[in-house]
Amino acid sequence: MSTEYLKRVLTARVYDVALESPLETAPLLSSRLDNHLLLKREDLQPVFSFKLRGAYNKMVNLSPDERARGVITASAGNHAQGVALAGQQLGCRAVIVMPITTPQVKIDAVRRRGGEVHLHGESYSDAYGYAVDLQRTERLTFVHPFDDPDVIAGQGTIGMEILRQHQQPLHAIFVPIGGGGLIAGVAAFVKQLAPAVRIIGVQSSDSDAMAQSLRAGHRVELNDVGLFADGTAVKLVGEETFRLAREFVDDVVTVDTDATCAAIKDVFQDTRSILEPSGALAVAGAKAYVERAGIRGQTLVAITSGANMNFDRLRFVSERAEIGEQREAVFAVTIPEARGSFRRFCAAVGDRNVTEFNYRIADPAEAHLFVGIQINQRSEATQIARQFEQAGFATLDLTDDELAKLHLRHLVGGHSPLARDERVYSFAFPERPGALMRFLTQMDPEWNISLFHYRNHGADYGRILVGLQVPATDQQAFQAFLTQLGYPYTDESRNPAYRLFLAAP
Repeated sequence: MSTEYLKRVLTARVYDVALESPLETAPLLSSRLDNHLLLKREDLQPVFSFKLRGAYNKMVNLSPDERARGVITASAGNHAQGVALAGQQLGCRAVIVMPITTPQVKIDAVRRRGGEVHLHGESYSDAYGYAVDLQRTERLTFVHPFDDPDVIAGQGTIGMEILRQHQQPLHAIFVPIGGGGLIAGVAAFVKQLAPAVRIIGVQSSDSDAMAQSLRAGHRVELNDVGLFADGTAVKLVGEETFRLAREFVDDVVTVDTDATCAAIKDVFQDTRSILEPSGALAVAGAKAYVERAGIRGQTLVAITSGANMNFDRLRFVSERAEIGEQREAVFAVTIPEARGSFRRFCAAVGDRNVTEFNYRIADPAEAHLFVGIQINQRSEATQIARQFEQAGFATLDLTDDELAKLHLRHLVGGHSPLARDERVYSFAFPERPGALMRFLTQMDPEWNISLFHYRNHGADYGRILVGLQVPATDQQAFQAFLTQLGYPYTDESRNPAYRLFLAAP
C-alpha cells in the first residue's frame, strides 16, 4: 500500500489546471527564526489554493458517463473552487454544497466558474451530510475534498515538487490539516523518497480533530470547530487520510488565533501577499515548532495553502497580530483618581511604546486604565506588570484573556455621572515611537482628564480622543492651554455620537 501512492502521485494529472508553484525563501522570517524558512506558494494557484490539484485529478479520471451526469461536493470554499474550475475545464456540471459560514469571496469565486452553490449548515460536516443526500437524489458523482485516493494523490504532487525544487538537506515540511488530504498526499510521497524529512501537521487549537485522533489511535469527531480558519474547520478527518497520517506523519502542532494572525502578517511582510487563516497555519506551526524544539540553522518548508481572504477580516487580523507575535501586552491597571496619579503611571511606563490607552472616569476614588504596551517577548509582560505593582498600581495581565482582547478593549467607557463640565477633543500628532508619552507629558492641564482613548494603527498620524472637565468660568484659560499644546485638534463636545454614548446624563 505504501508504494501505491508513490505511483499515484507520479502519474497524477494536475498540470492541465495547476501551476508548479514556486518554493521561495522568506528572508525576514528566516532571520527572526534563525533557520532557513521556505514558503511553498500554493496561494499563487489560479484559484488561490492547492485544492484544484486533487479535484482535477479526481474528475479527469472519471468515466465519460460519470462526467456526463455531473459531480457534487461539500466544501468550505477552496475545494469548491477547484471542483468548479475542473468542471469548467472538462465541461462537467459541478454542484457545490458550502457551509453558510463560508466567506463571500469563496462563494462568488465558485459561481464565477459555473459552480451551482447550495449553502447549508455551519461547518463542513453539516454541508457534507446534505451533499450526500443530494448526490443520491440527482445521481451525481461525489468528489470528496480529502478522503479519496485520487484527491490525495493530486495534493501529493506538492511534495513531489518540493523534493524536486530543493535537493539539499531538509529538516521538516509543515502542512496545514483540515480533513487530512494534503498532509496524507505529501507525507505518503515524501517519506518514500526522503524518510529523514519530518512531516509536521499544523491545526488550529479549536479544530484539532487530527491531533486528537492520532493521540487516541482512532478517529475522534469534534462536537464543534472554530471558524476563524474556516478552510480547515473539519469535525472528523477521513478514514484514508487518518490511516496515512498514522503511518507517515511525525508530529502535529496546534496554534491559536493570535498566532495565525501573526503568521498572516509575517508572510505579508516577506511577500506582500495576504494569506487566508488556513493558508497561514503552516507558517504559524513552523514558528511554534522552532520555539519548542530550539532548532537553529535548519531548512524548513511551510506550505502556504490558500489566499481566499475576505477583506473585512483584515481589521481583526491586524488587531490580533501584534499579540500573536508576542509584541503587545495588554493590562488593566488601577490608579488612584487623584492629582499626580497619571504622571506616576507615565513614569512607570517609562520609555516603552504604548500601543493602546483607554480610560473613562467611572469612580470617584479609582481610575481603571486599559493599556497596551509593545514588547519583544512574552516574558516582558510579567516584568511590566510587576513594575506597575511596585509603583502602587493594582494590575491584571490581560495578554492571554480572549474576552478582553476581543470585546472589552472596545467597551471601556459609557455614560458617567462624574463627567460634569466635560469637553471632548480629538487630537492628531505625528506617530513615532514614544510620541504618545510625549503627548501625555506635555498635557499637564489644570483640569481633570475624564476620558482618554488611543490606539496605534500604524498610520503616519496618531489620533487621540480626550475628555477634560472644564468649568464654564475657565474657557479663556482652557483655550490658551489648547494653543500652547500645539497639536491640531477638533472640538467633539457636540458630536451626536459622543452625546448619545459617552456624555454625562
